Amino acid sequence: MVDQPPWEQIGSSFVQHYYQMFDNDRTQLGSIYIDMSCLTWEGQKFLGKRAIVDKLNSLPFTKIAHSITAQDHQPTPDSAILSMVIGQLKADDDPIMGFHQSFILKNINDAWVCTNDMFRLAIHNFG
Repeated sequence: MVDQPPWEQIGSSFVQHYYQMFDNDRTQLGSIYIDMSCLTWEGQKFLGKRAIVDKLNSLPFTKIAHSITAQDHQPTPDSAILSMVIGQLKADDDPIMGFHQSFILKNINDAWVCTNDMFRLAIHNFG
């Protein structure tokens, strides 16, 4: 097996950690954001760790499971990592839905944190 570049290893580890926390205990997600982090969730914008965690904890489901279809990671010129994830999610008794999510990860004080997070369901209106 070929060794992955560091940004692939870090990005993949982050993605696994993020969705494991999201699926099992969303209240713990605050540990990956900082006070200057930004979240765009279905077009709504949230700035700062508190606002992001409040939004994620207010989502109207009790049970969720993510299945990752693909993920890509790239290094950025300022030593961050851009990660893009596509997959499916199942919330409560709702039908399975596709989603897209992108993250920018930054190493701050020897810890990788999420500075930017963008999420969209993959819903198309063909009507």
